[in-house]
Amino acid sequence: MELTPGYQYSDVGVIPDDWDAKTLGEIGESLIGLTYRPSQVRAHGTLVLRSSNVQNGGLCFEDNVFVHANIPKRIMVRPGDILVCVRNGSRDLIGKSALIDERGVGMTFGAFMAVFRSQHGKLLHQVFQSGIFKKQINEHLGATINQITNKSLNSFKVPLPRTDEERIKIANALGDVDALLTAFDRIIAKKRELKQAAMQQLLTGGTRLRGFAGEWKVKKLGDIASIVSGGTPRTTVLSYWNGGIKWCTPTDITRYSGKYLSETDRTISHAGLSSSGATLLPIGALLLCSRATIGEVKIAIAPMATNQGFKSLICRPRISNEFIYYKLLTMKQQMIERAFGSTFLEISTRNVAALEVAMPPYEEQIAIAKILSDMDAELSVLEARFDKIRNLKQAMMQQLLTGKTRLIIKKESHV
Repeated sequence: MELTPGYQYSDVGVIPDDWDAKTLGEIGESLIGLTYRPSQVRAHGTLVLRSSNVQNGGLCFEDNVFVHANIPKRIMVRPGDILVCVRNGSRDLIGKSALIDERGVGMTFGAFMAVFRSQHGKLLHQVFQSGIFKKQINEHLGATINQITNKSLNSFKVPLPRTDEERIKIANALGDVDALLTAFDRIIAKKRELKQAAMQQLLTGGTRLRGFAGEWKVKKLGDIASIVSGGTPRTTVLSYWNGGIKWCTPTDITRYSGKYLSETDRTISHAGLSSSGATLLPIGALLLCSRATIGEVKIAIAPMATNQGFKSLICRPRISNEFIYYKLLTMKQQMIERAFGSTFLEISTRNVAALEVAMPPYEEQIAIAKILSDMDAELSVLEARFDKIRNLKQAMMQQLLTGKTRLIIKKESHV
């Protein structure tokens, strides 16, 4: 492939000819984290940043450990440091990182983490989130190693503009998108909290909608819905598979977002349906997982069958399937407590049927479900916008961190 004028080949790919490919060791230093004993852990003290404190490229303080220990000043984190997970039982977590901001002052970091300290922290934070960095991590880890040493981290190469002006502009442009993503994330989290509070109030009768009164009646699920098990055709009979009937497994429930399910990864034939003991469920059936991911549920918006990992509900007349859907979301713990099994937990048809729910009149069921559905729709719009911005950020990183798009005009030299 012909090289575009003004660009050069480097160890990190094609970059502008006025950029360099530098090792991290040339532009900063990696620091080893604190090793501490269980006896040094306290309810209060110095917060030790760990892998759980890094979420979605930023700092998170929901799961904290504090210690009382003599900590070298050098490994007290500073704004502009990059906190990196360098050792973890899960390979997917190796390399996840966050930029330390003012909230980190007075904190240190644990031995399974590293801090990379450089004057270019804001820009390198973006590089650490990019494929440039992740590719080198994967090449280093190989087949069995689940850690990155400081020596290895220092050897990783990154593209770097030569001027402060360009470095700052790239970091600021990508940082502005990060700030927008953070703002959206907070709005989404707040909306989810509001929805949970609304569910708690509306689904228990704690708050009544205007125009509705009277006591709710406690019903068993078996009294308000038919409960249907699923089945799996023999996998060795090819004619049972790839037919016209959608066939749902728990993977479909967890893979696809939202409360409705219209498609499944696999299909079966009518012969497969008849042979397996599965039932073709109507539109509106509640697909309730009874194994593994017990309590996960979706509403079928196309006819489909399920495997035996379900106890699906077909609501009786004047019972809102949408209302029951939201009720089931609040009952996962009850289902888990009633599950049994030595190989895997499963809740039986009998135990699902015995679960009790407080039921308002049909018209109130509809009204409550409408409010919660509207909240879901608002959340879906916000999440779609968040995903769009996140995808835009990825495209921007690909362009800006490799110099394919420049934010400054390259100054030509004159003789």
